[in-house]
Amino acid sequence: MDPAEALVFSLVLVIIVVSLLSNALVLICFAYSPEIRKQAPGLFNLNLTLCNLLLTVANMPLTLAALASRAQPSGDVLCQAAGFLETFLSTNSMLSMAALSIDRWVAVVFPLRYHSKMRHRDAALVLGYTWAHSISFSTAATCLSALGYHRLYAACTLAAPRERASGRTQFVVFTVLFHAFSFLLSFIVLCVTYLKVLKVARFHCRRIDVITMQTLVLLVDIHPSVRQRCLEEQRQRRQRATKKISTFIGTFMLCFAPYVITRIVELFPAVPISPHWGTVSKCLAYSKAACDPFVYSLLRYQYRKTCGDIVDRLLKRHRSSNESRPSPEGRGLSLPRAE
Repeated sequence: MDPAEALVFSLVLVIIVVSLLSNALVLICFAYSPEIRKQAPGLFNLNLTLCNLLLTVANMPLTLAALASRAQPSGDVLCQAAGFLETFLSTNSMLSMAALSIDRWVAVVFPLRYHSKMRHRDAALVLGYTWAHSISFSTAATCLSALGYHRLYAACTLAAPRERASGRTQFVVFTVLFHAFSFLLSFIVLCVTYLKVLKVARFHCRRIDVITMQTLVLLVDIHPSVRQRCLEEQRQRRQRATKKISTFIGTFMLCFAPYVITRIVELFPAVPISPHWGTVSKCLAYSKAACDPFVYSLLRYQYRKTCGDIVDRLLKRHRSSNESRPSPEGRGLSLPRAE
């Protein structure tokens, strides 16, 4: 294993550990907090978390084994099953992110009618579509024999069939359609919804700014430091909205775009692709499973509060168990009294 392969191997290992811990923590918060469970976005986060966990447990270890052995890590049947699961989970996770963006667009644009527009039943219908969409493409890939071990990415994923020339043409068409209706569709939904959310948020910020400035003008005796602090809070509020939208769209593009572009470029045999770049682009796609818990869940107030409550409860239980134990002096044998 050369230094580049060792670096990629270490990167995949770190992604597996971080993804397992962070996604498991999101599941614990979901099971612990009734407030998170009763909200419709909690279903989208739950679906995204389960997809990330399954991808981490089922597919990433196979890539790790392939990097270590420089060969297919399992038999053809198991590798095809892993490729089916990887196609399904990657599509489902992308569509779940698109569903979360639609949910936030409805919450911002229609705040008074949000609870009537986005109920658990509506969220379940959206998730049903994501599952049907993902299973259809995974099944189509299986029927086309387009699943197997791909040496360029050291993974069990979409791979061109080698038996016949017509299969190559079908694989090219399927690959373009698959990425158009998974990555490109999700990206368009993310951009349209989040940019509208940003537009509405900036409009509300401008209204708040006008009211604040009018108030500051009326309060002529206000201290300059208070005035400066109010203006600084306005600027930070605008920056927070922009940073959140940039994080949602930026992480999606940074993690998935290199891999998808590489898969499209691969369809042109005249364009050479470095094997190291293939595995790096696959690692970037895997890293989304480790980023999602922080981007969509753990950095939000409800999840941070739930994590704090869980830690407090564990500490209280630990203290109570220590207090209930007998002291070292009380555990000694008592001597019989002399009469």
